Amino acid sequence: MRYIVIFLSLLAFSCQPTEDHGHAHDENGGHAADEGNRPSVDYTVWTKNTELFVEFPVLVVGQTSRFAAHFTKMNQHKPVKKGSVTVSLIKAGKGIRHTVENPSSPGIFTPSLQPKAAGIYTVVFDLKTPSYSDRIVLNEVQVFESIEAAQNAEGLASEDGNAITFLKEQAWKMEFQTAPVELKTIYETISTSGIWMVDPNAYQSLVAPASGKVNFLGNSLLEGTQVRKGQLLMTVSSAGLTTNNLNAEIQKAKAEYDKAKSEYERKKSLFEDEIVPKSEWESVKQRYQIAKTNYETLVNGYRSGGKQIVAPTDGYVKSLEVENGNFVEQGKKLISIAEHKGSLLEIQISQKNNVALDLIHNIWYQPSPNKWSNLRETAGRILTKSKEVSPNDPLLSLFASVTEEVEMPEGSFTAAQIAIGEGKESLVIPSSALLEDYGQFSVMVQLSGESFKRRNVVIGNRNGNEVEVLDGLSAEEVVVSKGAYQVKMASMSGQAPAHGHSH
Repeated sequence: MRYIVIFLSLLAFSCQPTEDHGHAHDENGGHAADEGNRPSVDYTVWTKNTELFVEFPVLVVGQTSRFAAHFTKMNQHKPVKKGSVTVSLIKAGKGIRHTVENPSSPGIFTPSLQPKAAGIYTVVFDLKTPSYSDRIVLNEVQVFESIEAAQNAEGLASEDGNAITFLKEQAWKMEFQTAPVELKTIYETISTSGIWMVDPNAYQSLVAPASGKVNFLGNSLLEGTQVRKGQLLMTVSSAGLTTNNLNAEIQKAKAEYDKAKSEYERKKSLFEDEIVPKSEWESVKQRYQIAKTNYETLVNGYRSGGKQIVAPTDGYVKSLEVENGNFVEQGKKLISIAEHKGSLLEIQISQKNNVALDLIHNIWYQPSPNKWSNLRETAGRILTKSKEVSPNDPLLSLFASVTEEVEMPEGSFTAAQIAIGEGKESLVIPSSALLEDYGQFSVMVQLSGESFKRRNVVIGNRNGNEVEVLDGLSAEEVVVSKGAYQVKMASMSGQAPAHGHSH
């Protein structure tokens, strides 16, 4: 079984114009020639965007080989359902090609080639889809002089008898994903937990601007309700009250304001004509400004229904301190509005790790279930580290500001990992790739597009959703990161599933 792992997109190659081979095909893209007496080969190639798993009878001069080319989008591991594929057989800049405009079934394209001369060639697949294009190259593909030469050739790899068969058609119908084994910097971590809190700088409390009865606007004003900046939330009305009646106070303030304004305008004219002294004019001016400010303060946000309480920013209701219909005194806290722009994470660790607090490199946390993030990638920062413990609280606290949106409710727990010290280069894989049996870890290694093998691994540190592999894997191998359990179950079924397509 031969397979090729390519993680970098291949540069476009230039060659002389190729020619269509011009032979007839059947309705499925095949040819009348018999392909059954030739050995088959397969290749698996990964680029940044695409996985190609292709099977075909070995190339023989004068014989047509039909390719079963399985194209998978690496993002979410789904089949390419729309697009065209051109396969080219090239040597010294010349060759033949064949284009198929649509897949014969989702993800599977069946172009054909009929070589004209023996030798070592390059096979190129050009994929064009509505969303992206890709080019995949197979180097040193041999074209044989005859079928007999192909049958007697050495070096054609055979199937691994212990391999697990898991078809593309199976993987495409489920949540499935693969990932390369990569060399990355990994850090020693302290595994602990944290508590989500609202950042004190990310919420505002609104108080009653006057005494009166609270009236909610709408029936959905509850803790957690989303609000928009400027949205009317409630009113505070003193209508019907004999004391602290805002409407009466406004009318009184309006009368005082009108009186002060009238005197101000009269004295101003007299002052300009130098009839009244400056001291008298300054006193009238001061009374006018005080009356104006008092009146404008009272009427600000006031409508016939009372004083209006509006949301100062986009966010959600963090806390609601009053009930609809309650009477409140001026200055009483009514509601708190929190923004989504930041959260506070309190992490507690054992005092035996006190020294490690001075060596922190990063902190991993979970802003939502099954998702890991870290401070360095999201521009968060460590705020404070406690230096003391008490008999009632023997743990040290570490506070971090998290700038991304956190979907976990306030007061909930999150798994956390504190990275300390200097990192080291090591092989890593997604932790979701691990299978565990009684403390022993294993992964499903992808040998080719539809061939897998279970392999035991020894793991080290975990950094968020990645885990260090100390033994069992090598760089650029590919493991199943989602769906490994289903592949494991396929290995226990006792028989290989039948293909859903003809090769």
